[in-house]
Amino acid sequence: MSAAGRRHHYVGPAELLTAVRPGAEGPLVRSAGDLNAWLAEQETAELAEPFTFVVGLDGLLRLAPRRSEHVACAGGADVLGAGEMGFGRAAGLWVVREVSNLSTGYCPHVDSWHAVARALDLASIDRPSGFTHAVEFRRCASCREINIVREGDFVCVFCGSDLPAEWNVAA
Repeated sequence: MSAAGRRHHYVGPAELLTAVRPGAEGPLVRSAGDLNAWLAEQETAELAEPFTFVVGLDGLLRLAPRRSEHVACAGGADVLGAGEMGFGRAAGLWVVREVSNLSTGYCPHVDSWHAVARALDLASIDRPSGFTHAVEFRRCASCREINIVREGDFVCVFCGSDLPAEWNVAA
């Protein structure tokens, strides 16, 4: 893992790579002003739900509508973090109310929080102290399928094999 954070490769379905369009990455959020401008363009109903986000290898946040693919938001590139992020207003400013690492395309380790926090701090956007919903991903050593560990049950939902205790999605 680099000083910037763990690099996550796209591990999702190959057919979703067709969502990647050159120059159509999610817009960069380098400041609270960038966030305000982007959120002002979104439909009111969209503001009630979390948005898709990635943190690129440059350490910057990119956003996209919720139903967007993370890999498209990232332009097909590797990321330091990915998931969903919801916003609310506090003292007239947009702040992060909820944030997760839920991205079945990148399956980021929970330690990706550090990259997410740095990106938000760099943009001067208020945030929680950690993921409000952290997701544990594991690849089954037997069938190679990627699983979400639910309620501490480290058993593959596809073949019933035990899942490793440590994150191994990139393996």
